[in-house]
Amino acid sequence: MKKICRYLSPLLIAALVLGSLPVAAAPQATPGSDLISTQAALNAERPQTDRERIHEILAREEVQQQLVAQGVDLAEVEARVAALSDEEAAQMAEQLEQLPAGAGVGSVVGALFAVFVILLVTDILGLTNVFPFTR
Repeated sequence: MKKICRYLSPLLIAALVLGSLPVAAAPQATPGSDLISTQAALNAERPQTDRERIHEILAREEVQQQLVAQGVDLAEVEARVAALSDEEAAQMAEQLEQLPAGAGVGSVVGALFAVFVILLVTDILGLTNVFPFTR
């Protein structure tokens, strides 16, 4: 038994050392070269896509006419959309996508008004810092 161990031990040690060499010789990953998943890449682009969708709808002439008829300043609407967090922009874009294709402009304005009210209430409660007139 001692004779087998005497011959087998160096062979096992050599196998372990040779087996670990490729791992030790592998290039070390730098922090900036990490791979990202497809879902992470899509999530990174989604806030920009949501904001573009909102701006598309706000650029429509009939939507702008309805906003002006409601007494809303278009520059103020743009500022408020820019102040939306990513989650709020995603929620607003989702509400706009759920509207029927032939939905009237009033429902779009209603969705925009709902976002304004939500932002106003959260600003009054101190959860956000969007409107300076609530302080």
